[in-house]
Amino acid sequence: MTAFEYDVVVIGAGPVGENVADRVVQGGLTAAIVERELVGGECSYWACMPTKALLRSASALRAARQLPGAREAVTGRLDAAAVLGRRDSFASHWKDDGQVSWLESAGIALHRGQGRIRSPRVVQVTGVDGVTVTLTARHAVVVATGSSALLPDIPGLREATPWSSREAASAASVPRRLAIIGGGVVAAEMATAFAALGSSVTMLARDGVLPLAEPFAGELVTESSREAGVSVRLGANAVSVSRGDSGTVHVDTADGEQVEADEVLVAVGRTPNTQDIGLENVGLAPGVWLAVDDTLRVVGGGGWLYAAGDVNRRVLLTHQGKYQARAAGDVIVARARGEKVEDGQWGRHAVTADERAVPQVIYTDPEVASVGLTAAAAAAAGLRIRVVDYDLGSVAGSSLHADGYKGHARMVVDEDRKVIIGFTLAGPDVAELIHAATIAVVGEVPLDRLWHAVPAYPTVSEVWLRLLETYGR
Repeated sequence: MTAFEYDVVVIGAGPVGENVADRVVQGGLTAAIVERELVGGECSYWACMPTKALLRSASALRAARQLPGAREAVTGRLDAAAVLGRRDSFASHWKDDGQVSWLESAGIALHRGQGRIRSPRVVQVTGVDGVTVTLTARHAVVVATGSSALLPDIPGLREATPWSSREAASAASVPRRLAIIGGGVVAAEMATAFAALGSSVTMLARDGVLPLAEPFAGELVTESSREAGVSVRLGANAVSVSRGDSGTVHVDTADGEQVEADEVLVAVGRTPNTQDIGLENVGLAPGVWLAVDDTLRVVGGGGWLYAAGDVNRRVLLTHQGKYQARAAGDVIVARARGEKVEDGQWGRHAVTADERAVPQVIYTDPEVASVGLTAAAAAAAGLRIRVVDYDLGSVAGSSLHADGYKGHARMVVDEDRKVIIGFTLAGPDVAELIHAATIAVVGEVPLDRLWHAVPAYPTVSEVWLRLLETYGR
């Protein structure tokens, strides 16, 4: 058996694992990364990039059709084959040569295969050929194995070979009829994408559409989805699924209805990829989310085991996982060198933003962009808040952006500190507006100071001034 020794061993070569290893190497340590699938992970091949490629062409077409002059220049329908082809290019045709080349250039060793922790700081890698390699970490092992789509225990579902987010993101063709079980982010985005590509889409949203967002966001997306031809069935609960000999999928609901489709996409949540990584060998339960402290060390992990990204369940978003990765890499280096650990709120080695300032964009029609707490979450936390709303379509920049622009903006203010703790925008092309709100939330900028941040006219960002005016000086 071949053996290697590194300062840090990272299990999982998605964006999170790559960033941990990169920070470690930049800090002067050695690092190896273990990957059983494609280097680049879920985001590169089955999530962030390919799914947004599926959505972007339809978004651009809608934007053109909302502008006189441009509308007249647009002829024909969306070319589904061209959209899928562009998606393929963003997924690098499911080849990881480019990502592997980057690892080499960054000085990060790659070991392909299934990584399993065998004892403290020891990881055994089993390749597809059955050959095993032992990696020993001098300082830390980092679990960055991510998550997979959760498949609920609905009778007949597994036998019906449903789509998960992976199959939806990499679909080779557009099904004539698509049933979606779920109403969250993946469900809403894929309903938007496949309806635009020509599918007849039915969404069974038991808990509503975008139930964790501000209510107005889900309402706007529901309305727009229905206008696009999506059958949105709020409160519908799938109780059984079957696929007939002809290939047709039948989804039965609790209220006695049956939905027929050519494919069924299940998008009801995620489950951690911790089942087969050897946690039981170091006293931890396999198949569970890994609890961590604010420097990403695993609770009960002996001080040498870290977990970053989806697998710790703090925030299941790629950009937030990469934020965690930078903190984890830096704190591992600091501890290895005996340097001071800055783990207080907003410290260099703490991931405070996970709790207070998580930005997210949902690429539906309309887009939903948010950061921080919703009004409901802030109230549940016992904060004394004021909620300020404004019609985004009433801003001058919005009327220029598109005829009939429809949207909404909300800021949630902590009345005791007079700072913004939550901000949500819903409307066409609002994604690029959210970072200003993220800076305001992270910087805890007082409202009195924000009055001096004058938005350029006529831009959609003028909504900041309108929200402040609504709040009152």
